[in-house]
Amino acid sequence: MVTHSQAGILKPNLKHAHYHIVVDLPKEPKTISSALNHAGWTKALQDEIQALQDNNTWTLVPRSPHMDIIGCKWVFKTKINADGTVNRLKAHLVVKGFHQIDGSIIQRRSLL
Repeated sequence: MVTHSQAGILKPNLKHAHYHIVVDLPKEPKTISSALNHAGWTKALQDEIQALQDNNTWTLVPRSPHMDIIGCKWVFKTKINADGTVNRLKAHLVVKGFHQIDGSIIQRRSLL
């Protein structure tokens, strides 16, 4: 068996490489408004929304009074290559699942 280091394959871990500085690494935004001010992050947002629509992830329905609304938020991540260059900017729309309540609507009404 030949290990990566024996074969000359080196992939440095950038989190621990203090000597390696990435100059063009865009800062990951904390809010949607700051992401919309950067062309790369705006493209990542559009790509994520398009992927969600293409995969039929959700269906918009009219809100009724008995519905529990579960919020969502955007999470941003910069994907980098082993050499420190930017691979892509990734945006994820994630649901705040901790707001969910187990059981059906009828059971929830009886608890309230």
